[in-house]
Amino acid sequence: MKKNKLTALLLAMILALPLLGACGKTVGETIDDATITTRIKTAFVNDPVVGAMRIDVDTFKGLVTLSGRVKSKDEETKAIALAKSIKGVSQVKSTLTIEP
Repeated sequence: MKKNKLTALLLAMILALPLLGACGKTVGETIDDATITTRIKTAFVNDPVVGAMRIDVDTFKGLVTLSGRVKSKDEETKAIALAKSIKGVSQVKSTLTIEP
């Protein structure tokens, strides 16, 4: 039984180790960014204008980058507005391309 616990602890440490130095972010910042990304994607899914499956969301220390394709300028504008409305977002950059 002790061997299983030790194995589980080592596995957990190995999996958590990359988070400790992930691109100069603390564990808390990594979790905050993941939460922001999830909230933005959820907002996209719940919005009838935004095509959530075509938009990628990346968050780094509160800076959100949207990439992918949208069908119109209105969809891009709505996606940016939704992202900006999420708590913890400091800035939104868009590299979205319009492809009808």
